[in-house]
Amino acid sequence: MKKLSLCMAALTLAAGVYAQKNTGDPQKYAKYISAEDARKHLSILASDAFEGRETGKPGADKAANYIAGEFKKLGLQAPVNGSYFFDVPLTENSTKVNFSVNGQDFSNGKDFSYRGGASDQPVEAADVVFIGYGTDAEIGTTDLTGKVLLWVNEDKPEARKTPNTSYRLSTTRTQIVKNLQSKNPALILAVNAEITGILKKFGSSLTAARLSIKADAAKPANTQAVVLNTTTAIADQVLKSIGKTYDQIKTGPSLALKADIKLNIHNEAKDVKAVDVLGFMPGTDLKDEVLIFSAHYDHIGLVSDPNAKDKVNNGADDDGSGTTGILEIARAFSQAKKAGHGPRRSVLFLGNVGEEKGLLGSEYYSDHPVFPLANTITDLNIDMIGRVGYEYIGKPDSANYVYTIGSAMLSKELHQINEDANNKYVHIEQDYKYDDPNDPNRFYYRSDHYNFAKHGVPIIFYFNGVHDDYHQPGDEVSKINFPLLAKRAQLAYYTGWELANRDKRPVVDAAPSSK
Repeated sequence: MKKLSLCMAALTLAAGVYAQKNTGDPQKYAKYISAEDARKHLSILASDAFEGRETGKPGADKAANYIAGEFKKLGLQAPVNGSYFFDVPLTENSTKVNFSVNGQDFSNGKDFSYRGGASDQPVEAADVVFIGYGTDAEIGTTDLTGKVLLWVNEDKPEARKTPNTSYRLSTTRTQIVKNLQSKNPALILAVNAEITGILKKFGSSLTAARLSIKADAAKPANTQAVVLNTTTAIADQVLKSIGKTYDQIKTGPSLALKADIKLNIHNEAKDVKAVDVLGFMPGTDLKDEVLIFSAHYDHIGLVSDPNAKDKVNNGADDDGSGTTGILEIARAFSQAKKAGHGPRRSVLFLGNVGEEKGLLGSEYYSDHPVFPLANTITDLNIDMIGRVGYEYIGKPDSANYVYTIGSAMLSKELHQINEDANNKYVHIEQDYKYDDPNDPNRFYYRSDHYNFAKHGVPIIFYFNGVHDDYHQPGDEVSKINFPLLAKRAQLAYYTGWELANRDKRPVVDAAPSSK
C-alpha cells in the first residue's frame, strides 16, 4: 500500500506540473483583442469629457478611475494594499522671472525662455564675456567666475555641412553647458536666432507651471548658473556698449564687455494628486517573476488659446491607443485564466501617469516598485499604436507595420522571442528604423519603457511614429485605425504570452544605455 500511495502521489504531482505548463493556445484568446472593443474603450478615454487627461487635472482622474474599473471587471487584483491606485507624489512648480539688461526689461516666454529648476538666486552683474561657441579654445584661460556669459548656442557653420550630426551636436552643446557651469559663472545667456520663432509658437507652454516628482527635503538646492535661452535682441542690448550687434560678433573672438544685468527668480510649489493604475494577475508556478505591460494614460490637456475652435487635445493615439491596447491584452489574459490557462508568471498591467510631463509616473514606479525590479522580467510598453506615421503615409503596407524599439538593447533573446511571435502569429512588418539610442529623435528615451531599461529590465517599445496630429487637437478617435491598433496589440500580447509561460526569463546580455 505504501508503494502504491507513493506512486499515486508522484502521478498527482506530475499532473499538477503538467497543468501549470499546459497554458493553452494563445490564438484562442487573441480574438478578444478586437477592433470593436478597442473602439468602445478609446471613444470614452479620448472623449472631450476627459479634457485631454492632463496629469493633475480632473480628466486624468476620470481616466484613472475608468481604467481601474475595467481592471476590476476583468478580475485583476488591486495590488497596492487593496487598491488599483499607486500614488505618485508630484509637485507643480511655477517660476516668476524678472530680467533686465541696461535698464530694459525682457519677458520670459516672449524674449527668452527659462524652464526653472534652479533655486531662487538674484544676479546683479556688470562683467560680461562673449565666449563664441563655448569651446575650450575660445575660452582659453579667461576666468569666468561670477561673470555673465554670452554664448552662441548654435552649431558652427562647418559642422552643419556634415550629414547626420544633429544628435551628436545637440549632445555636444549639452556637454558645453555642463562645462560652462563648472566654471561658476553668474549667468549663461544662450543665444540662438531660432528662439524668436519658437517663442512665438510655444512661448505660453514654455513658461507654464511644471510638474516634477516631489523632491526629497534633504536634497541640496541647485545652485548652478541659470541658463536663459535668449533671442538675438537681448544679445544686441548686451552689446550696446561696444556699438555692435550679435550678427557682427558671433563668428569673432571672445570679448570682455560691460552691461548692467539683473535677474531675479522666484519659485513656488504646490502638491499635485497623481496616480499610476495597476492591475495584477498572479501567476502559477513562476508567480514570483513579473511581466509588465505598460502604457501612459495621460495626455497634454486643454488648448491654451482661448480663441481655438477645438479646445481639447484628445490624445486618441497618444496614448489613448496604448492604454486601450493594454486593456485589450488584459481582457485576453483574463479570458485565458477563466478557461484554466492562466499565466505561469505574474502579469502587471501598468497605466502610467505623467509621461507627457517627463516620464514621471514610470520613474516613480521604477524607483519605488510594488514588485521588485529584480523579479521583473520585461516591460512591454505601448505608446501610440493607432495611426500611420509620416514615413508610411501612402505606402502599400501602411496598415501593416509597427516601429519596434529596444528589443535587443538589453537582451538579444527578447528580440528573438518577439520576432518569433510575429512570424508565427501576426505577420506585421517590424520596422527597426528608430531602434538606436543614438537616433536623433531619441525615441528610446521618450516613453515609459526607458525607466525600466535604465534599471536593467529588458524592454520593447511598440510605436507607430509621429504624424501631423501629434500633440494637436486633431488627435481624434475618428482618425484611429482600429484593426491596425488591434493587430499591433496582438503582437505585444503574443510576445507577452511567450514571456509569461516559457521556462526561462530572457537573458540580459547588455548594459543599460544612459542618456
